[in-house]
Amino acid sequence: MPRARTAPKPAKPRLSLTVQFAVASKTLPTRTELRRWANAALKQDIQATLRIVGTAEGRRLNRDFRGKDYATNVLTFVYGEDPETGALTGDIVLCAPVLAREARAQKRPLAAHYAHLVVHGLLHLQGYDHETPAEATVMEALESFIMGTLGYPDPYQPL
Repeated sequence: MPRARTAPKPAKPRLSLTVQFAVASKTLPTRTELRRWANAALKQDIQATLRIVGTAEGRRLNRDFRGKDYATNVLTFVYGEDPETGALTGDIVLCAPVLAREARAQKRPLAAHYAHLVVHGLLHLQGYDHETPAEATVMEALESFIMGTLGYPDPYQPL
């Protein structure tokens, strides 16, 4: 009897992630944690830099690139596809003091808040957005699912 053929498994998306710490703090996640969280949100090949900054740099980037004169929690800069590898390229910037303040205000563990915003930034890099209610519904549902797979509570539900 002939053997049934199975379709080959699709290749797992690859992540090339450079992590930069522009601030020092004992509360920052490790490179390993940041990579694990980023990998959880991976839908396609990504080549990115993840930079954790202080308030001054976060404010300057938000002002210069978004016209908003305050430090925000996460910024994602999408550059397009690498012509040689086809990987999406970009930068994700997390502002450590803003994340710490938000986590305290929301009474969430700091690691869970970092994980959420790494996932959020990676999804933005891959084309997800929340500009319209329909887009927000899709993106937030995906974020909630990914956070659950990482063992964290839904970031859109109160604790």
